Amino acid sequence: MPWIQLTVSAPEKHAPLVGDMLQGNGAMAVTYRDAQDNPIFEPPLGELIYWQETLVTGLFPAETDLKPILANLRKSSYFKDELQYKTDALEDKDWEREWMDNFHPIRFGQRLWVCPSWRDIPEPDAVNIMLDPGMAFGTGTHPTTALCLEWLDSAEVAGKTVVDFGCGSGILAIAALLLGAKQAIGTDIDQQALIASTANAERNGVAERLAVYLPSQQPELQAELVMANILAGPLQELAPVISAFVAPGGELIMSGILERQVPAVQAAYNKEFDFSPVRVSEGWVMLHAKRKH
Repeated sequence: MPWIQLTVSAPEKHAPLVGDMLQGNGAMAVTYRDAQDNPIFEPPLGELIYWQETLVTGLFPAETDLKPILANLRKSSYFKDELQYKTDALEDKDWEREWMDNFHPIRFGQRLWVCPSWRDIPEPDAVNIMLDPGMAFGTGTHPTTALCLEWLDSAEVAGKTVVDFGCGSGILAIAALLLGAKQAIGTDIDQQALIASTANAERNGVAERLAVYLPSQQPELQAELVMANILAGPLQELAPVISAFVAPGGELIMSGILERQVPAVQAAYNKEFDFSPVRVSEGWVMLHAKRKH
């Protein structure tokens, strides 16, 4: 069905109230974005952040009369100045098809590819990970995951035991297994991530070499390679837990870190690890370190 969008410009403190008003007037969905297109990285846990000037968009069926809705907004004390808004018509589309068309196979390094199931494999003889975009668990499109995959492509992982800490979709563990790792252990606080990792491992023919656990269930072990693509805050807080997984002389890969956060993350691990030069992509950093003997 066709739709119409009503986008209202609101100051930061009023943005959630304007969103509530749009929903109260029949909006099927409400979204928020910055009028200046400035990103927000890693907001505090449980905190919603709005922008100084926020664009609040309500989605309505195309036949909706917006005049009463605009009249209700103008009555609000939030808009002491003139109400700034615009409307946009959205044609009826096959949104699922359009979404699928945006995803293509991506190569990382020289031999590693991530391929959606509905696309042809560009290089059948390469190392191909069959993985469909899903619930933000990691598909290689974000620089943090890309940095880790590119490192794996150039690393020697054959015969090693690997831990994927915060495994998400399982993409890093699966990549390591396809590149020759002996076995992989994935841990995550989200049960759905463990389900996704297992399903993706089955699709790629490596399920028998991947074991997944919630933190409360994970066994004590040490591995030659540990990967943690999460965020800077948890990397610092969980340094003792993550470090304990790395065998003496083993390697640690950490990502999900902004450039300004590197010193704090390294400080949490410096006592036990020697760091290599950082790798940077689009403001995000991957850290590689070896545990001291």
